[in-house]
Amino acid sequence: FSPSVLGTREHWDAAYERELQTFQDIGDAGEIWFGEESMVRIISWLEKHKVPLDSSVLDIGTGNGVLLVELAKSGYVNLTGIDYSPSAIQLSEKVREKEGMSNIKLKVEDFLAPSAELSGFDICLDKGTFDAISLDPSDAAGKRKLYVGSLCRVLKPEGFFLITSCNWTKEELLNEFREGFEILEELPTPKFCFGGRIGNSVTALVFQRK
Repeated sequence: FSPSVLGTREHWDAAYERELQTFQDIGDAGEIWFGEESMVRIISWLEKHKVPLDSSVLDIGTGNGVLLVELAKSGYVNLTGIDYSPSAIQLSEKVREKEGMSNIKLKVEDFLAPSAELSGFDICLDKGTFDAISLDPSDAAGKRKLYVGSLCRVLKPEGFFLITSCNWTKEELLNEFREGFEILEELPTPKFCFGGRIGNSVTALVFQRK
């Protein structure tokens, strides 16, 4: 991928500062990455596979925290969201407060250098964070490896990792997460047709930690 400001902390700090101001002004939580159907897809998979409601869930790069709010509304009670942008965590705290979901835990954390207490999760979720890391202008390949290493540390053996990406194909993600993970399922995403060929603009996969 070509390096992009979308891979920098400065970009996301500024973006979430703007969204935080907007929320304070008009109560709008901001953009839902990949749309509402991406959240429905994740929650439907958890429900279909009867994942216990007290399973520990980590949302990596939680942004405005709306995914965690929807999980809480679906009955999940052990929810944690992290983001390296303090403005994102401030925004997600305000969204949590507005929705009355006081049991959601939120922390400023850099997933590439997680604190020791960030461990033992049953489920990890990523909606666009691995994409952003892949665009980092400084050593994106090295940071992707750090990401996989961090995921191995924070996710329990046999835990589930659900990733939604618009930058990576299924085959590419299988290669990126080949060490320590096995593919369980590809989740259906919207299809498009161009030049007589059918494709997906978004890839959603479920991995299990070995």
